[in-house]
Amino acid sequence: MLVGFRAGNVLSFRGEFELSMLAPEGSDRFTRSLGGLHLSSVAAVFGANASGKTNLLGAMRWMRHAVLDSVADWARLKGVPRRPFELDPEAINEASLFEVDVIIGGDRYVYGFEVSDERVETEWLHVYPQRSSRRQVWFDRDAARPEHGEEEYRFPSDRLRGAKKTVIEVTRPNALFLTAGGSLQMKQLTPLYDWFKANLWLVSPGDDLRQRDAYTRRELLKPEFRKRVESLLAIADLGLAGVTVEDRGEELPEVSLLHNGKDGPVALDIRHQESLGTLVWLAFLGPLLKALDDGAVLLVDELDSSVHPILVAEVVRLFEDPVANPRGAQLVFTGHDVTLLSKAHVERPLDRGHVWITEKSKNGESELYPLTAAGVRADESLERGYLRGRYGGVPRMGLRSVAVEVEKRAAGAGR
Repeated sequence: MLVGFRAGNVLSFRGEFELSMLAPEGSDRFTRSLGGLHLSSVAAVFGANASGKTNLLGAMRWMRHAVLDSVADWARLKGVPRRPFELDPEAINEASLFEVDVIIGGDRYVYGFEVSDERVETEWLHVYPQRSSRRQVWFDRDAARPEHGEEEYRFPSDRLRGAKKTVIEVTRPNALFLTAGGSLQMKQLTPLYDWFKANLWLVSPGDDLRQRDAYTRRELLKPEFRKRVESLLAIADLGLAGVTVEDRGEELPEVSLLHNGKDGPVALDIRHQESLGTLVWLAFLGPLLKALDDGAVLLVDELDSSVHPILVAEVVRLFEDPVANPRGAQLVFTGHDVTLLSKAHVERPLDRGHVWITEKSKNGESELYPLTAAGVRADESLERGYLRGRYGGVPRMGLRSVAVEVEKRAAGAGR
């Protein structure tokens, strides 16, 4: 499970920020105990448009790409394809930071690196074994050491056994040691490398809809998966009676949704006769069920896009339910649906400890902070407090300011 993610000088974040999945002290709602830590299954990020919500998920996704592809994909490049904060010229000359804190098989891994445009500046892996609270430094890399006559790599705990020299030889200055070690199946690094393979799938309302649709269609060829999807489609109250799937070999399967008609189920063409909301929900079920099956961390940008608030609330509760989510999958999502913070639902889906806020300063820097940092009272209406701007993360605009601006422009055009 994910314990935390830390980064800095990436996209709209100039300074360092941290998203923690640790449950706030005194909170036992929707948490799991693992390795002596109480972890939340859900983290919701709210904020104004362009405040940095999407960039938070983008930074997490970029780290995944770096770990999996730095050896192969970056070989064609002269340096590192990072995206530092661009509104401050000094940031380009500073390194970008990425670090994850995860628990895998009972062991806790803290892995991170710093990159400049040219190379990997530093890289480290600290491990807290399940049966010990003492930190072990498995490796520590610093590209500046050879300039002072020192070795770039150090292995203080001597826990990494195997062909370390071979892994170092194939690790270019603009590639990660973890990528090389994982690719060469270095036994001790494989669990962490595989964690990145199985986690941090980013679901967004944009271009990846086609990819998710293709994945879900192929999975629908499996009878058990199709039954699960049919059940979730029925629960969504979309008027559906089932799903038909036609295997077309190497081409994508042909999928039709059966609607309840006057004389029985009627199949409608999924490409031309279904609403956007239905297509979005269907394409989302593939990644959703995979995350639950694998106990993975799923990233969702704008979870409430084209999906009804009641359905969004049920997705959140699904991850919080220990029976429906026995493997400890986690959901990190962004959105604007403040009903998740209110008592409009039978049971409020989000507690104070689940909520994070992004806010952008006048100089364009994004900031991330937990809602609990805003001094929220236990009996306070979170929905009202958020909409009134008490916690930050809302647009800075006056009442009817949009209408006033439109009226002003209209009046000027009529002269």
